[in-house]
Parts: sequence; C-alpha cells; structure tokens
Amino acid sequence: MPDLDPVSILGPAGAIARRLPSYEHRAEQIKMARWVARAIEKPCHLIVEAGTGVGKSFAYLVPAIQAAVALKKTIVVSTHTIALQEQILNKDVPFLRSVLPYEFTAILVKGRANYMSLRRLDGALQRLSAIFQRPEEFDEIAELKMWAMRTNDGSRSDLNFRPQATVWDAVQSDNGNCLGRDCPRHQECFFFKQRRRMRHAQILIVNHALFVTDLALREHDAALLPKYDVAILDEAHTLEAVAGEHLGLRLSSASIDFTLNRLYNERTEKGLLTAHRLVDAIDKARAARAASEDFFDEVAAWHERQPANFNGRVRKPIGLSDTLAERLRSLAASIAIAAADIPKREEQIELTAADERCRALADQVSAWIAQKGDDMVHWVEISNTRGRRVQLATAAQEAGPALRRLLFDRVPTCILTSATLCVSSPPSFDFIKTRLGLTAAETLALGSPFDYASQVTIHIPRNLPDPSEEPQAFERAAVRAIAYYLDKTQGKAFVLFTSHKMLAASAQALGPFLARRNIALLAQSDGIPRSKMVEAFKADVNSVIFGADSFWQGIDVPGEALSNVIITRLPFSVPTHPLLESRLEAIRARGGNPFVEYQVPEAVIKLKQGFGRLIRGRSDQGIVVILDPRVMTKPYGRTFLSSLPDCPRIVETLPLADPVA
Repeated sequence: MPDLDPVSILGPAGAIARRLPSYEHRAEQIKMARWVARAIEKPCHLIVEAGTGVGKSFAYLVPAIQAAVALKKTIVVSTHTIALQEQILNKDVPFLRSVLPYEFTAILVKGRANYMSLRRLDGALQRLSAIFQRPEEFDEIAELKMWAMRTNDGSRSDLNFRPQATVWDAVQSDNGNCLGRDCPRHQECFFFKQRRRMRHAQILIVNHALFVTDLALREHDAALLPKYDVAILDEAHTLEAVAGEHLGLRLSSASIDFTLNRLYNERTEKGLLTAHRLVDAIDKARAARAASEDFFDEVAAWHERQPANFNGRVRKPIGLSDTLAERLRSLAASIAIAAADIPKREEQIELTAADERCRALADQVSAWIAQKGDDMVHWVEISNTRGRRVQLATAAQEAGPALRRLLFDRVPTCILTSATLCVSSPPSFDFIKTRLGLTAAETLALGSPFDYASQVTIHIPRNLPDPSEEPQAFERAAVRAIAYYLDKTQGKAFVLFTSHKMLAASAQALGPFLARRNIALLAQSDGIPRSKMVEAFKADVNSVIFGADSFWQGIDVPGEALSNVIITRLPFSVPTHPLLESRLEAIRARGGNPFVEYQVPEAVIKLKQGFGRLIRGRSDQGIVVILDPRVMTKPYGRTFLSSLPDCPRIVETLPLADPVA
C-alpha cells in the first residue's frame, strides 16, 4: 500500500526517472506533487500556477493515484480542452500504469448525449420513412447500424464521420428516453457499460462543462458523477467562463424549431407525431410553431427599436407574451395523453420524452420572460447568417458564489492549476481567488524550467499608433508590422487577434505579400476548423496562422514550426458584452475600479496564454512580438510586462513600408 510521498515516483531515483533516461529531475514538479499530496491529506484547497514544462499532470496524478489506492479516495480530474484530456488518458495514465507498483483504475467520463442508444437505433430503423426525409439521413442511419455492431465505445467520438443533428438526435442516449433495467438492450447499452465502469473507477477524467453541469444538478439532488473526495481542475483559468455559461440559460429560435421539426415537419409531413398518427398533437405542434415565430419576431422587433450601439442586454422584462410557453405546454399535454394509450413501453417512452422536452422548453421561455433574480443578467443575441437566429441568454452576474456553495464548501480538497493564474510580479492569486469565490486556499507559484532568457526575445515596436485613440491608423500600421516580423522568421508564426474583423482584413491585405514569399496562410476567417488549421501548420514549416479566441490557448506546436508569436493587441475583453458590462458595474457600485480589478488582470492572464504558445520544450527558440504600444506607454503596461517570463526585450522603431506596394 503506497503512502502519499510522490518523491518515490518522481524523484531522481524514482520509477519515472528510471524509465525515461532523458528525464531530468525537476524540483518544481516534486514541490508541486508534495503540496498536492499535503492538500489531499489535510484536507484543504490548493491553487498552483505551474509554468510550462513543469509537468503538472504528473505532479497531480501521482499523489492523486496514491491517495486513491492508499486512502480509498475517488478523484475527479477536469480539463477544459480535449487535447489535455487525450494526453492524460492516452499518454500519462498508461505510462503511470507501467511504472507504478500498484493497480489503479481511470476512466474518461462523457456526457450521456455522446452515446448511442441501441434501443433508439432499433426504433429509428423501424420508423425510417416516418421520421427522416433526406437521402443522406437514410445513408447515415445505415452507417450507424453497421458501426453499432463493431464499436466497443459506442460514443460519437468513435465515429469516422459527423452525423447530422437530426440523425444523432434520433439515436442518442437520453435520460428522459431511457427504460433503464427494463430496456431489452440494457446489458449491451454503451452508456450503462460506461456507468458501471465509472462506479468502480478511482480516477474520473472529465471536462469542465460536464463537471459544472454535475455541480448544478447536485443542487437539485441529481448528479452525473459519483460522490468524489478530490477535484483536480487543470486549465483552471477557464473555470469562471465555463461556470458562467453552464449555470445559466440559453434558448434559441433554432432549438425550438429543431424540437418541433422532430415532432412534425410541416413541409414533409413527417416526424414522431406522424409515425403515431397523433392528429390532435400535430395541430398543437402547428400552433406552437406559429407562436414561436410570433414570439421571436416580437423579440427581434424589440431589439431593432433599440439604439444603434445596443448590446442586447435586457435590464427589465420587456412585456413579452407567454403564448409560446402555453402552446408548448398544450402540445406536451396532448402528447402525454396519447402516450398513456400506447401499450408498448418502448414506443411510449419516445412520446414521454417528447412531452418532457416540450415542458422544459416552455419553462425556459417563461423563466426568461419573467427575468427573476437580482444577481442574474439577461440578454438577446441576433445572428443573420444563413437566416435569422434569435438567442435568449441568462447567466449569473458572478460565478464565484455558486462555485463556493456547490464546490468549495462541499468537496474537501480542490486542486486548481494552470500555467496562467497569477498576475504581476511578485505573483498574486487575488484575481483568480476573487473570481472563483475561493476565499480560503493555499497557493503556490512555480516558475518554468525553461531558460526563457536564452530561448525567447520579446520585440515591442515603439512607433505604432495607440489602438484605443487611432484604431484605423493602428490597424493599417499593424498590417505592415506583421509583414516585417513574418519576414524575420519566414512564416512559422501564430498571429493572434482580438477582433475577427481585424483578422479578416489583415489576411486579405497580406495575401499578396505572403504569396510572394511562398508562405502558406491559414486564416480562421476562412472557416477552417481549428484542428485542421493546426495540422496543416505543423505539416508546412513555412506557414502562418491568423487566429483569434481559441488560438490563444490549448495549442501545442513544439519545434521550429512555431518560431514567432505576434500579439496584435492587448487582449482586453469587449466591455460592452452584457455579462462583462454587468460585472464591471457591480465592481463600480461597491466602490472598486473595474479596469484595474477586472479588465487588466483578465487580459494579463490571456496575454500569458498567448505568450505560452511559443516555448513548449527546452530546445525551442523564437520571438514574441507585442504590437500594442500601450504596453510601453500606459501605466498598466508594467503589469503586463512584469507578468511575463524574464527574457530580453527589444523596443524598436520599425520601417513601416507598405508590404503590398
């Protein structure tokens, strides 16, 4: 039986060092592992910033596994990105199984909707002509039937194609559409096989979205995960954003259209209601569709009446009719009556699930119309790409109180870690603690083992206009500066933007320049999936990625392929977004300075994430360019620069000749 001393595994003479001849003893990794072990034993909460290269996954997995075996504790490890999940599951865990002198069980836990229901597949195959209309839907169902006979996993990620939403919705595992032990396919069920493995696993690997959803369910005496003793939250800098999204409400015109189309498609006269010949319910579905169109037209008309710079925030109820909710409940009641008359439980439950789905949508509509709760923020988003889509959203103004109540007050040990949690120098955890509602925790800041002083040079051009005072002049100069620095490395660069509009304009302006130098341009504005862009970038050493948002974090490109990271602007969030606007107002109302207390530290953490894309190994070399002159001209610029690793900085005047000329 192991004790909680990770040095026996991680130390210079430990099992990892013996199995990896090139592995170098890292004092930071051992220190982190000891602190994690102590937090589990005490128990207490711990926040650790571990610089790139520390090997933080081993630093928390080794003591976590030891605790699972020695102390019979159940451990949840939650990450934000799929890439880190796959690293832990496919690399770290198998390796640790091979070096640790004791057995342990670890499993990846996915949400239920990721799994196929064999019973629902059987039902869909029986009612093909009644619920599907397009040839490609018939083809996909046939492919799913063949796949179901050979897959061991049964989850969507095991498929070699992405099914259409209508097809997967007809076969996915669904809590409201499940017969449990009464199901004729229960023993074969992919989801329940996973649940059985999960109940006996010691280490549960999840993503933040599922983790936060489980927290919300526990408040209502339900759960997705078994009871656990330790929560390890990697990539913890994203936790507030994920919690804000999943502890709120989102309802769109598209989601209601999708539900009603699955029940009865007006154009094709197909759907679940047609399959059961439910004439009254079909009439109610038509009435619900008309009410939905009227409701979202009313929301859109209200939105159009607002000033030109309106951000969509709804500060008080706008007097919407509740007719849509009434029509959905009427439809649900009609379906429930029909379901009661169906003797076969397998057919009845399809209708019962549809009844519950309509009632849930009705409750969401009513809740958004009422807009109760002083601590909640409500807003409207309207998109006109490929037809108008109206989305209604509600979120808690602050995620911290909910996380404190649902997580930190209930789970004995929470370990929060990331390469970017601190602000300024000396490192301060005050911002992340405040935002997450974690008032009492031990903190540890560990530097990176990389030699940034010899591996990185930061370049800061001094002669670009201030983007907040002269935005158009700045963007023109930035295009020329990007060309200048891309020339230095012959591509091999990430150019990180804070604006999709500026990204698209820069890609268009620099196209001829890059073509002359035979540098492949991979621009997010072209609609290419992120994973495909990164694959193409790695395959072509003389290429460049123009990316925003998701490209600032979670991407690992070691070696020469990435030798240059250009940060176009300091990554301040748009202060007019309804949720951020509300948070800034709350800070101001209590006498604080929202720019200093929230906007600067949030942007510092994102800048550190962008900087961190460059150096992923001890042999990596390159430059980081910060085009935004405010990092030198504004007092808060010192906070940004002092938060970055200590490395040479070159402040220079650029020859901003037109690269297209």
